[in-house]
Amino acid sequence: MPTFSLGNLMRRPETGSFIGLVSVFIFFAVFGGETFLSASGAASWLNIAAELGIIALPVGLLMIAGHLDLSVGSVIPASSMTVAIVSGHFGLPMPLGIAASLALGLAIGFINGYLIVRTDLPSFVVTLATLFAVAGLTLGLSVIIAGSTSVALKADPITKAIFGDYIDGKFQIVLLWWIAAALLVGFILSRTRYGNWILALGGDKVSARNAGIPTDRLNIALYMGSGFCAAFVGMCQAILYNSAQVSAGQSFIFNSIIAVVIGGVILTGGYGSVLGIVLGTMTFAIVNQGIYYTGFDANWASLIIGVLLLAAVLLNNSFRTKALSHSKSTAKTAVKKA
Repeated sequence: MPTFSLGNLMRRPETGSFIGLVSVFIFFAVFGGETFLSASGAASWLNIAAELGIIALPVGLLMIAGHLDLSVGSVIPASSMTVAIVSGHFGLPMPLGIAASLALGLAIGFINGYLIVRTDLPSFVVTLATLFAVAGLTLGLSVIIAGSTSVALKADPITKAIFGDYIDGKFQIVLLWWIAAALLVGFILSRTRYGNWILALGGDKVSARNAGIPTDRLNIALYMGSGFCAAFVGMCQAILYNSAQVSAGQSFIFNSIIAVVIGGVILTGGYGSVLGIVLGTMTFAIVNQGIYYTGFDANWASLIIGVLLLAAVLLNNSFRTKALSHSKSTAKTAVKKA
């Protein structure tokens, strides 16, 4: 039976992100005061965390598997414009617009995964190309079809309540979707064979393939998951704000990666946890919004995020080294006993 110890805790991938979250929260609680600690203050950063978190979860899985996905920045506006054009411009039923929006995300994810598997090009290059290609298509087709780069959308009350409304007038309903997504992804990574496959793929792709893991299908599935979640966020934004724009979503490209790295995932793959990704997302959101509740210049937020990112990378490497050293020593002990 596993026992609790400080050594085991220090080897966990989410330990660094938890330390960062507590430190950042205390800092802004002191300097932000009651306004930051109020329900409205919490809603300001939780709403940011929810949208970012839904995207950061599949991006985190991809990074654990040793990949990146930059195309989320274009999938978000593309899906927003899709649901707005289908159900807003043409007036077709909302379920059809939502289905088209999510299908687009799955299609873009499949293209990313297929190209990476077949060409063996770095994921950075492939998804960067997809980022620009989808952005260009979204802009061009929006002007041709709707005659504008912004399209209005009015959802029915049921759809609005499910995807684009507020709880108590403050918290976005997408917060509940984030919680559900975190529980699902956490179960997959920690309790299923697919989670073991993802960790193995990030640790050593060749060994994973030789062990019989369907690495090609796994890669494609991970990219489709990333595309689906980005499309989901874009669709929810369009319903929430009653409109869609082709310029939305670019900030999610690096913000999702930053949140994942702060959450304990290393860029080389093979190490990370869903809990850490959630904590890293919350930390990023608190810094992003908490600065406005203090008397400091908002431009300092970028400095704090930069310092956090560097500290997270150093902590992650340190904790991973401890974990690997412990695994090797445990294996040697087991061999000696045998």
